[in-house]
Amino acid sequence: MILGAAIGAFLGSRIIGFLENPTLNIENVIQLYNNKTIMGGLFGGLLGVEITKLFIKEKKSSGDLFVFPLILGIGIGRIGCFLSGVNEFTYGKPTNFFMGMDLGDGVLRHPTSLYEILFLIGLAFVLYQVKQRITLENGTLFKLFMLSYFWFRFLIEFIKPNEFFILHLSSIQWLCITCWLYYSKSIIKLSKQCLQENTTITTSH
Repeated sequence: MILGAAIGAFLGSRIIGFLENPTLNIENVIQLYNNKTIMGGLFGGLLGVEITKLFIKEKKSSGDLFVFPLILGIGIGRIGCFLSGVNEFTYGKPTNFFMGMDLGDGVLRHPTSLYEILFLIGLAFVLYQVKQRITLENGTLFKLFMLSYFWFRFLIEFIKPNEFFILHLSSIQWLCITCWLYYSKSIIKLSKQCLQENTTITTSH
């Protein structure tokens, strides 16, 4: 499963990285290989694991073990992105917002890497509380992480200077929608579970 995750993450990160600006990537072969994104890596790794599990006939989910290491790893990566400034395509659009920063080009921009670090800290805290207080099925914590992180990335893409759009959405945003559709049954199941939990708590009080 780890091999499947590694292969899926490698392919996914580069395919989505290519789709962020396919015209530019075709013109620059070196950039075509080097361009990659964590979003494609996460979803590609997920598909790689699921395909591998079909071959080895494994039904047990192990994604929960990777939730907090992934949050830590992404957070450390975003520190590097922030320190790279405009040399790394993770910066935001120009802004007059009070958190606007000069990231190296003399323009006040949204420090989207810092926004993401703050979000990841909050997400880690919330998921830890959920893990401690609610009995979840195996794999549910990982699904909550994926749904939450992809929701955040969908929103933050609106303040990033993307240049390639399909129906006014970036390739990352379309990937987020794909992830939500992939987990659509899980979303419905989780919603029902939350309603049942609230009903039980209300009745007991």
